[in-house]
Amino acid sequence: MKILLFGCSGFIGKELIPRLIKEKHEICIVSRKNIDQLQIKNSLSMINFLKLDATNEKNWSNENLIKKLKDSDGIINLIGEPIADKRWTDIQKKEIEDSRINTTKYLMKNLKSLKINPKFIINASAIGYYGTSLSNEFTEDSTNGEDFLAKLCKNWEEEALKKPFFTRLVIFRIGIVLGKDGGALGKMLPIFKLGLGGPIGNGNQWMSWIHRDDLCELIINAIKDKKYNGIFNAVAPEPVKMREFSSKLASSLKRPNLLPVPGAPLRLMLGDGAKLVLEGQRVISIRLKNNFFKFKYPTLQNALAALTKN
Repeated sequence: MKILLFGCSGFIGKELIPRLIKEKHEICIVSRKNIDQLQIKNSLSMINFLKLDATNEKNWSNENLIKKLKDSDGIINLIGEPIADKRWTDIQKKEIEDSRINTTKYLMKNLKSLKINPKFIINASAIGYYGTSLSNEFTEDSTNGEDFLAKLCKNWEEEALKKPFFTRLVIFRIGIVLGKDGGALGKMLPIFKLGLGGPIGNGNQWMSWIHRDDLCELIINAIKDKKYNGIFNAVAPEPVKMREFSSKLASSLKRPNLLPVPGAPLRLMLGDGAKLVLEGQRVISIRLKNNFFKFKYPTLQNALAALTKN
């Protein structure tokens, strides 16, 4: 198939792109980055690339983009400014919102106006949809929360639902993605390897996670299998509390698990964004279980063992 990708040029794309190529798909990436900034350098000779800022509505009149839209069998939209890289100032919140909502809005608007019906659209969302909680358990049927990220995800999904009538839409509410070369684990590993790691905050907050390999396999499955339709929580079957995550990571590295890291420095760095890390949420997927998706890494122990081996 010919697949058009938005926002697949970084941490997830580094694993996803080679797998799509292995599946014999023809790939075109739309990104505002320069080609030499992409993390998928080993695969660059096998993909098409269109440098374009999809958050700017004016760029959707670009003839090359219109041609790619018309030629594509399916679309994968994972675009979004990183959530936890910077302090949540008003400017940063707007960047987080615009990168997700505007891109998705303009995508659906142009598909409809050009009367294009891709076979499928796979659109990202996040488990932040549910808000944070130290005690509640959330499934795909749970209602959305009321904080900034929950409202963002709700609005993001509403734009995705405006897809062309005959197009199959899959929305993955993605949990904390584990990979040793990026994301949350990528930031934690150097500290834990030095023997200075420990749980963040009081350690009682839930972490709903997924190994990057399993997330990419989910996306591959969703391309091929029409039973993937609607909303799925992209999380492993066993969420854990932060103190358990910290303990198992330290054990995998044969390093000590020290005293909890106070939440105050995190609040100073991320502002309101620290709430996501310090409170978390316990999320499970009823729909993946019912669709018999087989996780390669269903438990944190086997995921960390794979990610920390030399």
